[in-house]
Amino acid sequence: MTEQADHTNFTVSPVTDITAGLFTVDKKWTVTGWNEAAEKLLDVRSKDIIGKNLWAKFAGAIPLKFYKVYHKAFLQDTPIHFQEYWAEMGTWFDVIAWQSDNKLSVSFQKCEPPGPETREQQLKTLNNLYRFITEVTNDCLWEWDLLTKEIFWIDGGHKRAFGYPIENAVISQKFWESRLHPDDKRRVLAILNKITTEKELTVWEAEYRFRKANNEYAYIHDRGHVIYGKDNTATRIIGATQDISEKILLERKLEEERRTRQIEITSAVLTAQENERAEIGKELHDNLNQVLAVAKMYLQMARRDDKNSKAYLEKTSGFIVDVIKEIRRISKHLIVPKTDIIGLFDNIKNLIFDLREINPIRIKFTEDGIHEDEIDEKLQLTIYRIIQEQVTNILKHSEATAASIKLGKEKKDIVLTIADNGKGDTSNSVKKGVGIINIKSRVALCNGTVTVATAPGKGYKLKVVMPLPAE
Repeated sequence: MTEQADHTNFTVSPVTDITAGLFTVDKKWTVTGWNEAAEKLLDVRSKDIIGKNLWAKFAGAIPLKFYKVYHKAFLQDTPIHFQEYWAEMGTWFDVIAWQSDNKLSVSFQKCEPPGPETREQQLKTLNNLYRFITEVTNDCLWEWDLLTKEIFWIDGGHKRAFGYPIENAVISQKFWESRLHPDDKRRVLAILNKITTEKELTVWEAEYRFRKANNEYAYIHDRGHVIYGKDNTATRIIGATQDISEKILLERKLEEERRTRQIEITSAVLTAQENERAEIGKELHDNLNQVLAVAKMYLQMARRDDKNSKAYLEKTSGFIVDVIKEIRRISKHLIVPKTDIIGLFDNIKNLIFDLREINPIRIKFTEDGIHEDEIDEKLQLTIYRIIQEQVTNILKHSEATAASIKLGKEKKDIVLTIADNGKGDTSNSVKKGVGIINIKSRVALCNGTVTVATAPGKGYKLKVVMPLPAE
């Protein structure tokens, strides 16, 4: 016969009685299991059939279709579902058969002749059960008999979600276990075992991978209510299974994006630090070091030549003054004056003024509808560093003759726009640039966004939007 579930009879609400017969046979068709419902449905006691050949016991009585389907079920890995009239018994049977571990399991129950009323009758019978299950979920509903180790898959949810042709049918717990992912099986069975041993848990809940009919694995979440008998023994679980594959895969994608983003931020910070150190090292070695070496030489000449010592000392003094100015310039680039002493707008203007002295580019700064006291010190520093970074990029790479910096406000956001009339760039180069990655990492820490508009020969426009601090 074949395995199928049941038009369940309710005895004590909310507990249901599973009336589907279930038996198992090996490849020689020797019966190895025969449940109590099978005894009642076929009027054959388990002790009279277990260990004997199925076909020998029912020779000539079982319809031909049963033979064909059972043989076919042994050759494939997915359950087979069918309905057939058994003339010898004078009734229709709803049957499901599947093979697992070289054994065939068959679930069967009496049913109405195929027709439009069958579905309506099933829904009416299961209404009481749904009343409790829908409190958990409406996905794949089931009832688990912990004593007989049989699971009643309700209303085709598992068919829709996992492709098994099982609807309102009983499957063995062993079949369910065979579908667990090997890496999850021990953990999930340990959770199940706690229900039967601790006798205190009221909820069964587990997440694991479950093999579908097409042999792909789905990530699922099981949750059910545990029902105990009079002797405080867990007898049933009524619950539901949700396919959470999409949620899990999305979480993994987001986590991978966060990890990639963090790597980019770390890389940008380290690269910026190394570039800054290299620039400082170059300034010290190629400029200040050389100037100090010449100053030292003039100082030694002043000690040896009394006649011209005054001239040599004046030269030495001039070189030392140049070194002091250069140190101030370098430190000014590294350290932003306190905004409570010099405001953000003045700091930006000073930066532009210093750049004008050594670069021919014209840079214009405007502020529009925003006041410094609306921006906290941390955000002011971020804005200054972004401007500093982008202006440096313009001077190094753009070949521009003019640039503009505009700082304004739109609703509750700060909007910073930096544009130039230079040679522009390609979108691929923009994404890979260390400068833009560094800017994006700073903006991300403020929950802001960065957009770039550029093309070869069309200049470069950077737009940064960051939320104003909450009042």
